[in-house]
Formats: sequence, structure tokens, C-alpha cells
Amino acid sequence: MRSLYAHAAVPWVTTVARLVVAGVLIAAGWLKIGTPALSVQAVEAYELLPAPVASVVGHGLPIVEIVVGVLLVVGLLTRAAGVVSALLMLAFVVGIASAWARGLRIDCGCFGGGGPLAAGREPEYLWEILRDGGLFLLGAWIAWFSPGRLSLDRALGLVAEPRRAGAVDGEWPGDDDDGEEPSGGEIDGEEPPGGASRDGGGVFEPRR
Repeated sequence: MRSLYAHAAVPWVTTVARLVVAGVLIAAGWLKIGTPALSVQAVEAYELLPAPVASVVGHGLPIVEIVVGVLLVVGLLTRAAGVVSALLMLAFVVGIASAWARGLRIDCGCFGGGGPLAAGREPEYLWEILRDGGLFLLGAWIAWFSPGRLSLDRALGLVAEPRRAGAVDGEWPGDDDDGEEPSGGEIDGEEPPGGASRDGGGVFEPRR
């Protein structure tokens, strides 16, 4: 039973993960979308992309972050949004680690700003890698166990209903039981009705 309760909690864990990742993405995109020049500057500071590509990424990244965040909040195209969010976080981890390894002193630009650090400021690469690494794991969880509870995907019938035999689309056996227990056999060690008992061969026989 403990395992069943743990399985039933998985869709709710997915929902919480959706909201956490969505909150970060929407905040990050909102803080950058009004200052595209700074967003481009932040991308260029990593010195990984040619200037024209960095400009496209700098202008497009805030829009992608907001769109993916909104999709995660409402649970629409959840698996795809989870995959995109995980890939974004992985790209951020790689970029920050690369800047650290090459001795660059830059602001990651994750929540606006970006570019070379002012005198006296120290990079926070370790914290930024740990943060984005954790968000990558949440994005992977969402992609694997989507869509979770309170999702438009399920309300619109965009995902298959789970089979009783196992977990499908983030649902597990017992999710839709409405608290009812199956009949016709032993439940949690209880004996079957009618004073019957189970013999060694698995067949119910009346008590004598």
C-alpha cells in the first residue's frame, strides 16, 4: 500500500515541478524581453556563438522562455514543454561551465543584465550551475511523467488514459479509484467474505 500511495503522488509531483520550472522561465523571460540589447550582450559575453547567431538567440530566448513557461503552467503540450525546458537548462549549464573553465568573469544574464562583471564583483558560477542543474532534472521529470494533474492536455484528451496495469502519462494505478477498494479477494490481509479461507494452492474454500 505504501508503494501505491507513492505512485499516486507522482502526478502531483509533476504538477509542482511544472509550476517551479514555469515560474523561473516566465520570470527570466519577462526580465529580459524589455531590454533585447542587454539580452544579446549577455549571450555574446559567453564568446561561444558568432555575432549574428548571438543576436538571434538574444532576441528569441526571452520569448521562448515565456511561451514554454505558460505551457507548463496550464499543462498544454506538457511533454514537449518539459523537453524544451530541460534542453534550455542543459544549455545554460554548459555555457556557464564553459565560461568558468575559460576564466571569463561574466554575469550569466539569466534574469536580465549580463556581460562582463563590474569591478569588485565575483562570478557565482557554482551556484548558477547547481540551480540550472536542478531545474534540468525537474524538466526531465516533467517530460517523463507528463502531464500531471490540473493540465489542459488531459482535459482536452490530448493524452491517453492510463491502463490499470501500470503507469502511463504520469498516472498510476489507483489514481481514479475514488477511494473504492476492489472486491472479490483479500485486501490488506483481510479474509474474503463468507468465512472462506485461501488454501496453499490459491483456491478459496469454505471454513469447516
